[in-house]
Amino acid sequence: MNIQHNIESERMTFWERIYLPEIGRGLALTFKQMFQPTFTRQYPEEKWIPTGSYRGRPVLVLEEEGERCVACGLCSRVCPALAIEVRAAETDKVKERYPEKFEINMLRCIYCGFCEEVCPEEAIIMSKDYELVFTNPQDAILGKDKLLIPIAQLQDRLEFLRQYR
Repeated sequence: MNIQHNIESERMTFWERIYLPEIGRGLALTFKQMFQPTFTRQYPEEKWIPTGSYRGRPVLVLEEEGERCVACGLCSRVCPALAIEVRAAETDKVKERYPEKFEINMLRCIYCGFCEEVCPEEAIIMSKDYELVFTNPQDAILGKDKLLIPIAQLQDRLEFLRQYR
C-alpha cells in the first residue's frame, strides 16, 4: 500500500510531462536578461582595480629592514604546479636564513594561493598584478629582483589575509 501511494504521488501531470511550462519559464528569464543594461569595460584605456581578495601574481614582501622570507621552503613544497624554487643561505643577522635564490615560473603557476596560505612569515603574497606578458619562456621565470615589492603596496591584501586567518 505504501509503495503504491508513493508511485501515484510521483506521477507527473500532463503539463509536467510535456515540459512547456519549464521551457516558458526559461525563455522568460532569458528575455528578462536581454533587456538589462550591459556593462563593457574599454580595457586598455580603462583599467580594472582589483579588491584585496583578488589573487594575482605572487610576490615577495619587502620591508624596510629587508625581505621577510626566511627560506623555509614550505611554499615550494606545497605548490601543486612545482612552480617555486627556493635555495637558502645563512646570514649573521637576527634572522638566520634568507633565500639566496627564489624563483617562480609564471608559466607553471596556477594562482591557487597555497604558497600564501602556508607561509609562516606572510612573506609571499598574491598581488593585484594581472597583466602578465612574456615574449619568451625565460622571461616568465621571475627572480627576487622582480618579485620583491615594498610592503606599502601590499597593505590591502595583508589586511584581507589577517581578517580571515
